[in-house]
Amino acid sequence: MSTPYDLPSDPAKRHSAALTDGPDRAGARAMLKATGFTDEDLAKPIVGVGTTWIETMPCNLNQRDLAVHVKRGIRDAGGTPMEFNTVAVSDGVSMGTSGMRASLVSREVIADSIELVCRGHLFDGLVQLCACDKTNPGTAMAIGRLDIPAIAFYTGSIAPGLYRQREVSIGDVYEGIGAHAAGKISDADLHELESAACPGAGACGGQFTANTMSTILDFLGLSPLGANGIPAMHVAKEEAAYEIGKLAVQTVRGNVTPRSFVTKESFENAVASVAATGGSTNGVLHLVAIARDFGIDFTIDDFERISAKTPIVADMKPWGRWHANDMYNAGGVALVARELKKAGLLHASARTVDGRTFGEIADAAVETEGQTVVVPIGTPLKTRGGVAILYGNLAPEGCAVKLAGHDRTLHRGPARVFDSEEDTFAAVKAGNVVAGDVVVIRYEGPHGGPGMREMLHVTGAIVGEGLSDSVALLTDGRFSGATHGFMVGHVAPEASRGGPIAALREGDIVVVDVENHELNVELTDAEIADRLADWVEPEPRYRRGVLANYATLVASASLGAVTLSRYETE
Repeated sequence: MSTPYDLPSDPAKRHSAALTDGPDRAGARAMLKATGFTDEDLAKPIVGVGTTWIETMPCNLNQRDLAVHVKRGIRDAGGTPMEFNTVAVSDGVSMGTSGMRASLVSREVIADSIELVCRGHLFDGLVQLCACDKTNPGTAMAIGRLDIPAIAFYTGSIAPGLYRQREVSIGDVYEGIGAHAAGKISDADLHELESAACPGAGACGGQFTANTMSTILDFLGLSPLGANGIPAMHVAKEEAAYEIGKLAVQTVRGNVTPRSFVTKESFENAVASVAATGGSTNGVLHLVAIARDFGIDFTIDDFERISAKTPIVADMKPWGRWHANDMYNAGGVALVARELKKAGLLHASARTVDGRTFGEIADAAVETEGQTVVVPIGTPLKTRGGVAILYGNLAPEGCAVKLAGHDRTLHRGPARVFDSEEDTFAAVKAGNVVAGDVVVIRYEGPHGGPGMREMLHVTGAIVGEGLSDSVALLTDGRFSGATHGFMVGHVAPEASRGGPIAALREGDIVVVDVENHELNVELTDAEIADRLADWVEPEPRYRRGVLANYATLVASASLGAVTLSRYETE
């Protein structure tokens, strides 16, 4: 009597055959049969379907539903899906608390856990569902490390809320907090706003970090361009999930691995997409980190080189008029690709996971008549991208400044120095920050925080206080993609590692000069050195556990705030 042991292995089972085939693997098959898989299932290529579902935020709330359709597509195409889950931390929920320190750290945990499950279970391919801020780069990092056929699937943007006949998002709530503190709106106003801002499942609705990273996944080619931009609750999202499942099996059979099509040019396309859409400064941090896992030489200077020559063509919140769902209705980010191609700012021969080139995608873009989300690149909203990289005696390793949403390129003023986000927020709320100030938040970097908290709680308060046009803010921490104003983040080296920002004192004159790409304090090198000679590193906030481990291993923000193995530090 013949048994499955006698059947030749499917050649697409390049990895999973070692787990499932032959009499020696009877123990593994017995375990898998207990979960419902059959001999027929285990004879097919196995595709992992990863989700980051969690009930702590709306961003990932639809992923278990979409995973059903991804798995249906995989089965119909002749593969066997195996679903798994990993963690997520909500920036929007944890913002302004100690919980925010877990956010960037979760990027590493997400990447590590996806990698571990795929390596441990020898998947032949992967579809990874992602949505909130760190699940997107964590997904891309894992895909780069594994280099098995893989697709990143962004599960969509939230619909805008409606507050008094005005479309709003989570960024409006944080600015409402500042307006409330300034006495400009009442308790009832703020409560009504918070209750309307997030109407259902999906990631934050502007071109904040989540949608910036969705655009990056598109322009790196890790997603079939068009699927990510479908809003979370749109009827077309389920069909897109099904088609992605089918595509996953095709990539497995064709052995289309990410490193076979993601190149340095892909990263340059991704930067151009961030610049052209006025995206989040977090795009700098995450692209550098993703490039490392793809083995591609890409630095913050590459980001600046491309951003400086790329005009802004998408009128997106937090600084513009439109949400991500409006971009979808206008024709999607293919319109951005089209405009970049017109100006010679797109590597048209770069490919996506479905085999199309960006030139083909740009040429096939279909624009909704009368749309005003994406403007012609010949008449851009701004002539350079929304993020710039600065250096200087306060940032020898560099920093990132957000330019979209304001026209200032120079600010000189006295430093208001705070050693935590909480102290800064209290000062802003109390009216102790005034026009002309340079608000400095330090000891919030990757190592010192640890975890490089975002400062939306503070920046939202500054906007709400009416100070966004008259103060600057600099930090060794990060900014939310919902932030707008003259904000300088990722200052490196950070304060907790003896960076010059640790030498700042109240009243020192700080100069942010975008035109000359400089961030300086009006002190001599000798004066800075004298102050740092007396500096003592603060006691760590955590001495054990994941945050302590991250603080021990993490590299500078200028290197993507990645954790480094001992082989990379020797």
